[in-house]
Amino acid sequence: MKIFIPTPLRVYADKQDAVQVDAQTVGEALSALTSQHPDLRKHLYSDEGKLRAFVNVYLNDEDVRYLPEKEGTTVSEADSLSIIPSIAGGR
Repeated sequence: MKIFIPTPLRVYADKQDAVQVDAQTVGEALSALTSQHPDLRKHLYSDEGKLRAFVNVYLNDEDVRYLPEKEGTTVSEADSLSIIPSIAGGR
């Protein structure tokens, strides 16, 4: 499956905009990503191993936080994950 990397994090993924991984679940895909690019781990996960609150992960067009199985959601080769960091600001 393909994982899309946001511009601010590409420096930690060899400047790639997407990374291909083999995985059965969302969690396995993210684990494979951070295994390939270990510098991404501290930007995606807290010290407790939880996805950081400001990191949004979408499976295709669905926010993983709201899927019944969350990171345990099954994925296929045709699926894609998008990592979207939250941006603070506005008025």
